[in-house]
Amino acid sequence: MNRLILVSLGLLGLLSGCSSPTPMLDSSFGQAVLYDKQAQYIDPQAGIQPGSPAGLDGKSAQAVIDRYHQSYKSPPPAFNVINIGGTIAGGSSSGGQ
Repeated sequence: MNRLILVSLGLLGLLSGCSSPTPMLDSSFGQAVLYDKQAQYIDPQAGIQPGSPAGLDGKSAQAVIDRYHQSYKSPPPAFNVINIGGTIAGGSSSGGQ
């Protein structure tokens, strides 16, 4: 009799693992991410509206991109800083006075 009770309790425990404890949360899973992505759109109707967006024209944008790419081809020049008898920030080194 005790064995039958233990087996039935064990089966009941196994079957309870098959049910979803959070049906309300599962139905709206991922909605927060979807809302956050939609909140980042500047103009959701941009593809429907005629006209061009505000910003750079094509030639200016290409010049900006080219200058950006050129900045990584050679490192920026190094500056020699000679600091004799002072601090870089111009502050005093006399203990807060």
